[in-house]
Amino acid sequence: MLFIALARFKEKLTEEVVARNIRDIEEDMKGQVRYLNIYWTLGRYDTVVVYEAPDEKAAMQVALKRADRMEIETLVALPADPNSPAGPT
Repeated sequence: MLFIALARFKEKLTEEVVARNIRDIEEDMKGQVRYLNIYWTLGRYDTVVVYEAPDEKAAMQVALKRADRMEIETLVALPADPNSPAGPT
């Protein structure tokens, strides 16, 4: 399954905070989670993460691991029909 996480840091973004998140990502990838893209963003969210996980439970673990330092909204992403400019109907 494909997921999109929209995250906002609760604390000041420091090198230590970034390093902790990198360690979490590396740990996640040893399991069932595969990160496809990670973006720093301007605006409401600090980062957008696109990742694959086998199910919603595994995706929830990604968010819960970071709950002390990030507010995360996780979305399930479904591919649009590539033959339709408006996507699936």
